[in-house]
Amino acid sequence: MNKTLQKALLVGAAFAALPVVAFAQDTTAVDAAADVVEAAAPTFDEIGPYIMTTLLFLIGGFLVMWMAAGFAMLEAGLVRSKNVTTQLTKNVALFAIAGIMYWLIGYGIMYPGDDWTITGYLGNLWSPASLEPVGLAAADADLGYASVASDFFFQLMFCATTASIVSGTLAERVKLWPFLAFTVVLTGVLYPIEASWQWGGGWLSEMGFYDFAGSTLVHAAGGFAALAGAIVLGPRIGRYKDGKSFPMPGSNLALATLGTFILWLGWFGFNGGSQLAAGTVGDITDVGRIFANTNMAASAGAIAALVLTQLMYGKVDLTMVLNGALAGLVSITAGPLDPSLFGALLIGAVGGGIAVVVVPMLDKLKIDDVVGAIPVHLVAGFWGTMIVPWNSADTSYVTQFVGFASIGIFMFVVSLVVWLILKAVVGIRVSEEAEINGLDMHELGMEAYPEFSKG
Repeated sequence: MNKTLQKALLVGAAFAALPVVAFAQDTTAVDAAADVVEAAAPTFDEIGPYIMTTLLFLIGGFLVMWMAAGFAMLEAGLVRSKNVTTQLTKNVALFAIAGIMYWLIGYGIMYPGDDWTITGYLGNLWSPASLEPVGLAAADADLGYASVASDFFFQLMFCATTASIVSGTLAERVKLWPFLAFTVVLTGVLYPIEASWQWGGGWLSEMGFYDFAGSTLVHAAGGFAALAGAIVLGPRIGRYKDGKSFPMPGSNLALATLGTFILWLGWFGFNGGSQLAAGTVGDITDVGRIFANTNMAASAGAIAALVLTQLMYGKVDLTMVLNGALAGLVSITAGPLDPSLFGALLIGAVGGGIAVVVVPMLDKLKIDDVVGAIPVHLVAGFWGTMIVPWNSADTSYVTQFVGFASIGIFMFVVSLVVWLILKAVVGIRVSEEAEINGLDMHELGMEAYPEFSKG
């Protein structure tokens, strides 16, 4: 081979090798960049608890939101047909009001952090809730236990639930707009204040009061607000006469039953989400335990009411069975984690019995509670709160009673004042003619069942 040919072959080989060298350089650069990205990216062990707890709040939140539909259907079924549209309107409106008021001032009052107006008692009076920026990256923020947006959303649903409790008790004779005005105060100020005492790290929390998901903070609080309103408002026309009580059957027990099942379903989010953590094996297992205990208490409450009404009246009362299930749910809400399934059964059964026996007691006092919210939410809430030390360590009956009494006195007294002010300023009760003819036509000019109207 001559020298010219050898030079030509060497030059060709050199050019052929250039892409390989360049590719190797590119591969090395890509590998190096990948190593940097891999080193910077957080592991699932680091961000997993944040992701899972955020997801728990979102799922729990929309389940609790579905309870708004449950309350609407329950109340629509238990009021007379001439008042159904008004009741539905109240339930939609109160949920919307809660959404705005809790954002505007409620969340800041309930969760002030270190920014209390009066430490331990009154949170930040002007601190609208704000959310994380769009597209938040783990590397750009000091992540908490869950996203602020999910926490706000979840807690808002509890606020709205408190207002729903009041709605049913005062049905068929309260004016729409004064009721909505009270809802503004309740969801923006009253509920956030008393809830901050426990869940916001306030004085009850420091004292050792225990209310896992709100037997007192949500249910009894709403029950006390409803009781104050019922006293100021008075009973419906014809409800009590000559020392006797006269039942006023609801318009649609199918709707009431549907509402109860919706509430039963939503309660899994109510109690399960209140675990407030889902990032470990222990946490997610506890959520499952809470679900099972919640369901057991509801089942026991329904059966207790079914048997008790048969024994007391000779016949089963469906409305009492429905409220028995709800009372069982309220009863387990203060402590759904610690009991065994048998313990949950006993707690729920007593709650169901309460729903039955308290109703005639209210009738003797001429307190007209259209849907039975006071026995279910207030009295069963007391039972659920007080039975906590039976199963939960580091709790005491004295502390539980002090917590319940403090929240009860606050909610009842302040609600009573608000109702009395509304009564004096704008009036809270419809006219006798409007009540007899129905609030639907008087307040809204429309009926839920127009095809069945007379004439």
